[in-house]
Amino acid sequence: MNHWIIAPVVLPAFVAAVMVIMLRGQLGLQRIASLAAILALNAIALALLWSAATRGPEAYFLGDWPAPFGIVLVLDQLSALMVALLAALALICALYAIGSGWDARGAHFHPLLMFLLMGIAGAFLTGDAFNLFVFFEVLLIASYGLMIHGGGPARTRAGIQYVAFNLIGSSLFLFGLALLYGVTGTLNMADLAIKLPALPEGDQALLRVTAVMLILVFAIKGALVPLQFWLPGTYANAPGVVAAMFAVMTKIGAYATLRFGSLVFPPDLAATGPLLQELIQPAALVTLAVGAVGVLGATTLPRLAAFGGIASMGTVFLAISAFTPQSSAAALYYILHSTLATAALFLVADLVARRRAHVRLTDTAACAQTGLIGALFMAAAVAIAGMPPLSGFIGKLLILDAFRDQAPLVWSAILVSSFLMILGLARAGSQLFWKPVPDSPPVRPGPEPLAFAAAILALAGLAALTIFAGPVTAALNATAQSLYDAQAYLAATRLGGTP
Repeated sequence: MNHWIIAPVVLPAFVAAVMVIMLRGQLGLQRIASLAAILALNAIALALLWSAATRGPEAYFLGDWPAPFGIVLVLDQLSALMVALLAALALICALYAIGSGWDARGAHFHPLLMFLLMGIAGAFLTGDAFNLFVFFEVLLIASYGLMIHGGGPARTRAGIQYVAFNLIGSSLFLFGLALLYGVTGTLNMADLAIKLPALPEGDQALLRVTAVMLILVFAIKGALVPLQFWLPGTYANAPGVVAAMFAVMTKIGAYATLRFGSLVFPPDLAATGPLLQELIQPAALVTLAVGAVGVLGATTLPRLAAFGGIASMGTVFLAISAFTPQSSAAALYYILHSTLATAALFLVADLVARRRAHVRLTDTAACAQTGLIGALFMAAAVAIAGMPPLSGFIGKLLILDAFRDQAPLVWSAILVSSFLMILGLARAGSQLFWKPVPDSPPVRPGPEPLAFAAAILALAGLAALTIFAGPVTAALNATAQSLYDAQAYLAATRLGGTP
């Protein structure tokens, strides 16, 4: 049994406890501990990614209790990939928080960040649906603390809205899990994959209701229309570095949809297979349209970045909705791209906000360090809109290729939304950096080399995705193929397949 599988959950939890108990009020030591933990998490994530690619799925049984009775964590190529993405983004955001001083504006920033990493990593690694709910709640509590970090009435109102929507999702999740357990007698994902195809016909209707409830939960987490209302206000009012970290949180909804849609409710399961596509694809198309129109009409740069995140989630869910290996590989590539691109845009938006008298795009104001920040904004805008030469263009090409049979509808949605986003981003860029400004001096914060380095690091990740697109897509194709061949996953959990 590979004991390193549990490390991405235990390490941040342990470091957070040490910070709260022993390093309270010692920001310098908390920064050192946080960076050390995140660097260690990156090393562990890369090792787990290599292990999953070379050795196949592995399971960690807490207390050595066998599945489905005990708690089990499962490492496969998908979960390892998502943990690696989480670790990389955490490093970028930690560097920015320290470089910009955001972590000094409220208590317990770094412990909350550690607990957030614990919850997200656990959600990616768990092999049990109930523990997925538990980790959802852990990350929800930590994310609320980070959301209101620094205080302010607008941030508090947005935080309450954020919690309210997610508590609705949590309630639906519990109801769905109760129905699923009542039908099958288990919540272990591998065990569900074995038992659901053998359910009697009389339970099929209840199973469809359960599938719809779970998809609604994942749609709330992934900001899918019509359940996306919480995201623009929440992300636009959150501290810039927190909003950048939240870029990976919406991907949890996409991850859970992909995991359940390929393992628990696979396409060949008659009761739910066609139903998932019929629900997700129209919602994804509308989400893409709402995000693009929101980018075009945004009045502040943080709201523009938030709607860009909604558009990216529409694109991701659109790719997932086909539930084929090719479309899933395209979705995974776009998940990597959109997480880094959205985070980069939020960081640039924060750099701009710290150098202007206000954040409104409709009113001109001078901005310090216009040249460097303008270049960063242009790169982030090219990425989020999916324009060449960065990885967003490659990701959208992969999705278009996966939907050749549905070319008129899907292709039109992606191309038109990209055009609207280009217009919105170009308008914002001209307002910020090209339009003449009145004789009001810009805000000039102190030197922030580490904050700029963090934003550049996020953009460098996008450049790496572009340069190494060939090897990355080959690895993602293998990951997607493994998702739809569950035998190795079942064997790892000792519930089926060939050991």
